[in-house]
Amino acid sequence: MSDRRPFESPTSQERPQTMRLLVPTLALACSFLLAPSLAAADAKDAQRTRITLNTSAQGLETREAANAVAVAVRLHSGNFDFLAAKEDGSDLRVFAGDDKTPLKFSIERFDSLNELAVLWVQVPTVAPGSEKNNIYIHAGDAKPSAEAPGTGGFDPATLVAIHFSDKDALGTDSVSGLKTAAKIAVEPNGLLAGSAVLSGTAVTWIASDKVKLDAGGAVTLSMWIKPEVVTNGTLLKWGPLSLELQGGKLQGHIDKVVLTDGDVPAQTWTQAALTVGGGKATLFVNGVEAAHADAQMPAVSGPLMMGEGVKGLADEIEIANTARSADWLRIAAGAQGAESKLVASVKDTGAEADGASPGTFGILVRNLTGDAWAVIIILALMFVLACWVVVTKTIFVMRADKDNRRFLQRFRAASLDMLHLEKGAAHPDSSLFRLYSAGVRELAKREIGGEHPERALPLSGASLDAVKASIDADMVRESHRLNAAMVVLTIAISGGPFLGLLGTVVGVMVTFAAIAAAGDVNVNAIAPGIASALLATVAGLAVAIPSLFAYNYLASRIKNISSDMQIFVDEFVTRVAETYGAR
Repeated sequence: MSDRRPFESPTSQERPQTMRLLVPTLALACSFLLAPSLAAADAKDAQRTRITLNTSAQGLETREAANAVAVAVRLHSGNFDFLAAKEDGSDLRVFAGDDKTPLKFSIERFDSLNELAVLWVQVPTVAPGSEKNNIYIHAGDAKPSAEAPGTGGFDPATLVAIHFSDKDALGTDSVSGLKTAAKIAVEPNGLLAGSAVLSGTAVTWIASDKVKLDAGGAVTLSMWIKPEVVTNGTLLKWGPLSLELQGGKLQGHIDKVVLTDGDVPAQTWTQAALTVGGGKATLFVNGVEAAHADAQMPAVSGPLMMGEGVKGLADEIEIANTARSADWLRIAAGAQGAESKLVASVKDTGAEADGASPGTFGILVRNLTGDAWAVIIILALMFVLACWVVVTKTIFVMRADKDNRRFLQRFRAASLDMLHLEKGAAHPDSSLFRLYSAGVRELAKREIGGEHPERALPLSGASLDAVKASIDADMVRESHRLNAAMVVLTIAISGGPFLGLLGTVVGVMVTFAAIAAAGDVNVNAIAPGIASALLATVAGLAVAIPSLFAYNYLASRIKNISSDMQIFVDEFVTRVAETYGAR
């Protein structure tokens, strides 16, 4: 008879079968834990991000090709692996749609800590009505012929391109080098990166011989504005040209010619643009024509002024010596704005770079934060332990139930020799046999069923009670054995979802904290982090649901065995009383 507990070390005969069940479970769990890490290691060798400018009806529809467009590309954790790039982004390279032709670009922001970046890429041609206007951003596998980050990103027609990326910036122009006499207060969480804070006092850039235009030429002025309130003031003024606000409406001034139309609402980012050339002036709001009039291009030179009488934020001032087309401005506005349908992006690594799709699950795994990984690893270990309990417990319960039926059949078939069943076949897995053995031991102490039956005395009522009490004590121990380790499943059922929820909540907090710190509030920056954070809750439920089904199954089997033990104890004591009791 074996008195080994069900969760003690298996015997040499049981160990092979137990290990055959355990090894696949552990292998599955290890592959679950290690596969993302191996994929991440491969991703560090080389990666690319595909940026698509969708000019079809499903994106931002255009009707004419736009050449040499300066496209603002936002990188975030959802479309770029910052761990695979250098901390300053110096290993970034940009290629055209063939993934071979290098493109000029510049970096306005590269924040590897918060995993946000803004690049300016000069796209040679953006075809109308197409979903295949692609560019590729590589990191970690730079080609010798590729353009390194520089002052590129803008075509030769661009005279001025002013970003506001520093906390206390001089508003330096990245193309011609215009500078302000005093520092500009900058809001770090602006439209693209930093944005200038307008206080109502004019900001002036010192005049330069590099920035001037002759009469009869052409010009395009554009900027982004987010006024605090509807007001009157000058947004941008350069000699006889200006963009102004009048009662919430945009105005364009070319000498004495005034164009008025297009709403500029408070607390909303709006792109304002004015083009002059070919005897015509046109006013644009968010890339859409708002007004036009006949006007001749005057000679323009002198200082550049911004924000007189206006309070709010301003960003991305650009001046070109050509009249940009409506579609050119539409694409530029769509790429720079945070809510446009123009730009779509996806991160390609490894096999994906050869055309395979990363899949939804792959995107979620790659965007998991460290805290989410910690929770998922804990849940994976909990799942392995729960599987081990389920496997070993199921084997134990099935063996006990099978051996109980065999023993009970022998016991009920026995008559006068019912106290000598241990001399026949052994029942090492039967809980009923162990209860029977406990009863036989107690009777043997009273010389009943022993080697000297003549010494046996009839059992009194008190003796029968003592025998039953001893068997009941063993029945309690057998119940403990049956229910051993079931607490692991209850912990998995109740604790798994809460651990997953903890990972999700922390992941969402981290995502929003990073967005708040960086100021990039577009859905592409938020969605991957939140979706990946929810993966922790899914993992918690994946642990809890199978554990719940297994627990209910095992609990019902254990309940049946416990009922059989109670019935057997009553049956055994009754038969002993009938056979050996006092008369």
